[in-house]
Amino acid sequence: MSTSDTVTQYQLLAKNGAFARASVPRPVPGPTEVSFRTRAVALNPADWKQRAWGFAIETWPAVLGLEAAGVVEAVGEQVTAVQVGDEVFGSVGFGGKAAAFQEVVTVDVTRVGRKPKGLSFEDAVSLPLGFGTAASAVVKGLQIPLRTLLPPADSTPRATPLRSVLVLGGSSAVGAAAIQILRIAQPELTIFATSSAQHHARLLSLGADKAFDRATAQADPAEIIAAAPGGEGVDAILDAVGAGGEQLAVFGALRKGGPGLYVQVFTGKDLVVPEGVEHVVASTRFLWALPGGGEVLTLLAGLVDEGRYALPVEVEVVGTGFKAIPGGLDRLQAGLVSGRKLVVSI
Repeated sequence: MSTSDTVTQYQLLAKNGAFARASVPRPVPGPTEVSFRTRAVALNPADWKQRAWGFAIETWPAVLGLEAAGVVEAVGEQVTAVQVGDEVFGSVGFGGKAAAFQEVVTVDVTRVGRKPKGLSFEDAVSLPLGFGTAASAVVKGLQIPLRTLLPPADSTPRATPLRSVLVLGGSSAVGAAAIQILRIAQPELTIFATSSAQHHARLLSLGADKAFDRATAQADPAEIIAAAPGGEGVDAILDAVGAGGEQLAVFGALRKGGPGLYVQVFTGKDLVVPEGVEHVVASTRFLWALPGGGEVLTLLAGLVDEGRYALPVEVEVVGTGFKAIPGGLDRLQAGLVSGRKLVVSI
């Protein structure tokens, strides 16, 4: 364990600008915080959007990164869930000492959990944000309780349970996580998903009943409607990638006279939906705010170790060290990544 008074941050100098390494004072965790040395970081669409648009950044230079995994170096006096030397993974924070792209990350203990024993740091770091975002969409948007999956993260169920859900962007980290969560939380639910054809077998293995080609089925949902219970369409759409804003025709897959529910994962853009459709926006922050939400990652690790939850997408390690981050973000921004999560070893 390093005893240096400084640590390295990989700072973005300006909007759409360059990254640079900078030495900053070593953070001291507060009473409920943990500091851990990063061993792997994940790259997410939000990262390239922050780099390109300055989204949610108030001052420059800024530190990006939403997911990190590593080894605990220090804990606050009130922390009992983890201790120095523990291997952890987490959905960390925006900017400053809490962001992922730095040597030592410092966050509230509720944002980390012990790493699944059977996973590498690189595989583990691919999990938190996708799982948390998908679970938030299921709980907040679809109102499907997770008591059979994550008892502390419960919610009030809908008066009439949903019979069917269409997941748009099923091959994304959030979409593939949502399929697994839905299958465990409501086993009898009919789950459809859209993706490119190369990912269909994977989605079926994760629990989808049927997968449809994203290009054709989202432009003309007749096939989806016919396959739904009673041939009437689906009760709800869970949009993991913002596809509904680009292909309004997909809303035709909703069952006439049904709940007409559209749950959109927060993407940073406002989407306009057809009149009469119930529109709910979900983000991972909702899950952490629930009673017991701070235990979510520990419980997720248990599900992985028990074999009940698989890596949602293939993990691709794009390089070692902070220098590998810009190239990975370039690929994400160019839309060159499908059905996989980009990760950097540190």
